Amino acid sequence: MALKRGLLVLCSFFASLIFFVGHGLYSSTSIDYNDFSTTPSKQDLDWSERLTLFQADDHSQFLDTPAILARRQLRERKREKRAATLVKQDDDVTVNLENAALERSNSVDSAVLGKYSIWRKENENENTDSKVRLMRDQMIMARVYISIATMKEKRSLAHELQKQLKESRRALGEAISDADLSRSAHEKIKSMGQVLSKAKEQLYDCKLVTEKLRAILQTADEQVRSLKRQSTFLSQLAAKTIPNGIHCLSMRLAIDYYLLPPEKRKFPRSENLENPSLFHYALFSDNVLAASVVVNSTILNAKEPEKHVFHLVTDKLNFGAMNMWFLLNPPGKATIHVENVDEFKWLNSSYCPVLRQLESAAMKEYYFKGSHFTSVSAGSSNLKYRNPKYLSMLNHLRFYLPQIYPKLDKILFLDDDIVVQKDLTGLWSVNLHEKVNGAVETCGQSFHRFDKYLNFSNPHIAKNFDANACGWAYGMNIFDLKEWKKRDITGIYHKWQNMNEDRVLWKLGTLPPGLMTFYGLTHPLDKSWHVLGLGYSPSIDRSEIENAAVIHYNGNMKPWLELAMAKYQSYWTKYIKFDHPYIRSCKLGE
Repeated sequence: MALKRGLLVLCSFFASLIFFVGHGLYSSTSIDYNDFSTTPSKQDLDWSERLTLFQADDHSQFLDTPAILARRQLRERKREKRAATLVKQDDDVTVNLENAALERSNSVDSAVLGKYSIWRKENENENTDSKVRLMRDQMIMARVYISIATMKEKRSLAHELQKQLKESRRALGEAISDADLSRSAHEKIKSMGQVLSKAKEQLYDCKLVTEKLRAILQTADEQVRSLKRQSTFLSQLAAKTIPNGIHCLSMRLAIDYYLLPPEKRKFPRSENLENPSLFHYALFSDNVLAASVVVNSTILNAKEPEKHVFHLVTDKLNFGAMNMWFLLNPPGKATIHVENVDEFKWLNSSYCPVLRQLESAAMKEYYFKGSHFTSVSAGSSNLKYRNPKYLSMLNHLRFYLPQIYPKLDKILFLDDDIVVQKDLTGLWSVNLHEKVNGAVETCGQSFHRFDKYLNFSNPHIAKNFDANACGWAYGMNIFDLKEWKKRDITGIYHKWQNMNEDRVLWKLGTLPPGLMTFYGLTHPLDKSWHVLGLGYSPSIDRSEIENAAVIHYNGNMKPWLELAMAKYQSYWTKYIKFDHPYIRSCKLGE
């Protein structure tokens, strides 16, 4: 048994010896063919490799000649030198990466990062448009090389690039993400890449390519500016149009109104119209649907509807429709009265400066001949000042409230693009401190101060007003008509309007002269009474909207237009009866 164990150990020893000797011979002979190897030094090898090298070196001491040993030592020095160089390069690369990471982190907007999580499903794939962007980049370079090829009279290459550019455009189409691309897009990318590679070999000139890219960038920048102007023009134009459904509603109502006998055209409770102890509202509008929402929302949120009186003034075109709507849909126990502005005989050009100016040849030139532009973008900058509402006296009636309602002490003025969400009777008990106008201020941002609206380069403006004075909003204003008469507010308005004959103090509109007329005579109301911006700002806080007494769709995106922001429309449409026969027949609910 012991003899057998001894033989087994002896066999194992000889097997190991044969393996190590053979491996050492192999290492010794094979190294000669790799004198300039870049194999890492022993320090960079793992333990098994170091053991093998050690054993090979140990055996080769007895087998290698002095020449082989000299070469081995030379190789070892080269390896050590190479390893040191690589380590230094790695350190340099690490430092560069760290510096770049720091620069990127400094440029990141942490406020934006806080708005989403990288673990959200929509952020799982960052490069959903990588192919789309690649195709666009290829198309830009193709345009550059087409220009250079044409310049250098390489017509064949220019034709090939042009052909490939058309195919890439066709394949890209209207795609904005890789999922939108056609199946042929990958092949087009590959083909374009081959053509661009060929063009680069024949045409590449760093300076020339840079110049062409700069020219493309400038052209693109001009196109963006032009498109912005066109967008402004079209949005302004769309905001001034009347939708077909509302036009249809007005026409149908007007026809039916003039078919009524005179005795059926009267509203009840006319004795309330001059009762100063009731809550009176002034609403000037030519939009039947918008006026109905203002009245309906006010009454539905009023605690005592029977004490509310609505004074509605419209133009002769919409007089019949406005009357017919409220005859068919009376505001419950509240009182309503509709008047025609064209029947205010006292409101004539000899008394009213703005009416005289609107009838002047200079104003007609400004509005009509001056609005014929050679291009869409050329007229976009001034289109908002050529708004048709400025030609209507309905927009200027707010400066004549005591003349229209001489028996009243206080009145709440409402625009027709607002929605009432709470009882408003608390406004009549607000102490205005002998001021005339109670309004919500809008100077949360610098652009809502006086210098935004008035021309402070004019000495009359600079002398009488503070450029940093806080602006306020029309749309929901409580007016003390007693103080108005005492301070001759209408006379102040006339003074400034006469001085603005050539539009040197302000452009157009009613807010600039309002700021001037009520300067020092406006009492700031709590902001919760009147929240603005639903016609232009998508970022109004929902809680702010829902806590407001009145919300205002000031801006171009009125709730009755297709331009309206969907997130705000429901606050307005909830006060429309879409099952009403007139509304249904004019397809206003669609």
